[in-house]
Amino acid sequence: MINVPPSFYAERVDASCNMARFYTIEISHDLFGHLWLERRWGRIGSRGQMKVEHLQNPEAIAERMEALVRQKTRRGYQPK
Repeated sequence: MINVPPSFYAERVDASCNMARFYTIEISHDLFGHLWLERRWGRIGSRGQMKVEHLQNPEAIAERMEALVRQKTRRGYQPK
C-alpha cells in the first residue's frame, strides 16, 4: 500500500484582489471498501463546491492526489 496522507488542506489569500480561497482533498472509503477522492474548493467561510472521484486502486489515488497537490501549490495555495 502506498503511504499517502488521508487529507490535504490549503488556502490562497490575497487581500489586494479580495481573494480568500480554500482547497481540500480527502481520501475516503465507502461501505464496500471502494476508495474515493473527494475534492472541495471555494471561498473561505462557504461550503464551496465538491467533486468525488472513484479510482480503482491505492496507487491511482496516490498519483492523482500528488498531482493535485503539486498543481495547487504551483498556483499559490499554501498548505495549512
